[in-house]
Amino acid sequence: MRNSSLLLGIFLCAFGALAQTPLKNTGEKDKQFALQELNKNYPAYAQIAKQIWSYAELGFQENKSTALLQENLRKEGFKVEVGVAGMPTAFVATYGSGKPVIGILAEFDALPGLSQDSVPMKKVLMEGKAGHACGHNLFGTASSAAAITLKEWLAKNKKSGTIKLYGTPAEEGGGAKVYMVRDGLFKDVDAVLHWHPSSTNDASPESCMAIKQTLFRFYGRSAHAAAAPEKGRSALDAVEAMNYMTNMMREHIPSDARIHYVITKGGLAANVVPDFAEVEYMVRHPDAKVVAEIWDRIVKCSEGAATGTETTTKYEVISGSFNLMPNETLARLMYDNLKKVGGVTYTPEEAEFAKKIQASFTFKAPEVTQAQQVQPFKLGGFFPASTDVGDITWVVPTTGLGTATWIPGVAPHSWQAVATGSNGIGLKAMLNAAKCITMTAIDLFNNPELTEKAKKELAEKTGAGFEYKSLIGDRKPPLDFRKGL
Repeated sequence: MRNSSLLLGIFLCAFGALAQTPLKNTGEKDKQFALQELNKNYPAYAQIAKQIWSYAELGFQENKSTALLQENLRKEGFKVEVGVAGMPTAFVATYGSGKPVIGILAEFDALPGLSQDSVPMKKVLMEGKAGHACGHNLFGTASSAAAITLKEWLAKNKKSGTIKLYGTPAEEGGGAKVYMVRDGLFKDVDAVLHWHPSSTNDASPESCMAIKQTLFRFYGRSAHAAAAPEKGRSALDAVEAMNYMTNMMREHIPSDARIHYVITKGGLAANVVPDFAEVEYMVRHPDAKVVAEIWDRIVKCSEGAATGTETTTKYEVISGSFNLMPNETLARLMYDNLKKVGGVTYTPEEAEFAKKIQASFTFKAPEVTQAQQVQPFKLGGFFPASTDVGDITWVVPTTGLGTATWIPGVAPHSWQAVATGSNGIGLKAMLNAAKCITMTAIDLFNNPELTEKAKKELAEKTGAGFEYKSLIGDRKPPLDFRKGL
């Protein structure tokens, strides 16, 4: 498993020809009922999404956003457990009983410093405030809408089965899902469904980078840098020595690995030998095992730097998550439903809005009509970033999709992404996501043998003897990591 290219090749050989099992029960009447329910309740869900968009709360501070989602779920008959895995804004909302147990993920945190009005030009609403530049206001709302619609369907048909809606805070750096997996909150779940805002409509399975994020702190001895330099021991020297050794190490790590760092604290005055310095590191690779190995070597660099500079060092693991484990069985099911739902068709006013957004690009914009299209299904996809969904995919069969909540060509974490988070473009794509998740869950409830097939695929991919162990160790959730922003 150390060679990610070989690993991917094995996956493709083993599962590339995997055909979707024909559904014994297509559930067309069930799906029509669900679509009617979602269309009927769209105005209410749109209002919730707009409200969370206006709150724009940072990770682990999403008090209003989580309360709004929880209130709506309770009103619809869900039992809500709050503060799970040691995180006050995390929750699990449950309805029903028996098998299968279908989990649905819901995010709702915003990003710092990306406040933006719902207009097609850059216009800050509140200087320095947060904004939903990754569309998590839409994410949490659509997932809740899917869970509630499934509850209505189960109740109407007196069917057995359980829905679990996971309210997962702080995806943007806090890694809440990792703590939820570590605490066993997914141990009885048969399949997990999720989605994410995007500039395209796509349900192909893909992997991503595993990541481990750490703060390394060095402690020295301050002194006057001119009058008594021999009495000082520079913590900043230790940071620079560590960075130098790590940069030399880059020649001797896999070419698809990534190491990023930034000096977060380096002293306060040039004529004072710094007695404290801090550097933040991130290690990424398509294989979590390789991430752990590289991280161990970086720890040795920190220890060597401390020894050489006569300082001391400590480190704090901030976050860490696995790469995504794609599940073709579930992905093909989701894709079939996305094809039925389709993409987003703009009104003339929305098309004009979209073209104004695209006028801000510094590159050639894709055709606006791309929002209407569903991307072809493909295997072997790779997203060169990281997500805390990754840990879930290694313990439960999981699949997701993206819908075109953003204008074609818009990048996540941009003001352009915020601009469509509370208007018709983003809200219609949000509804499409809710429909796809609901229809896919109905397929799983009606054809429980599919969850067994998905579990078998996961077991074969993870390999015999695989035992999940998180990359964060036993640390507690970093509840204050966004405080002060």
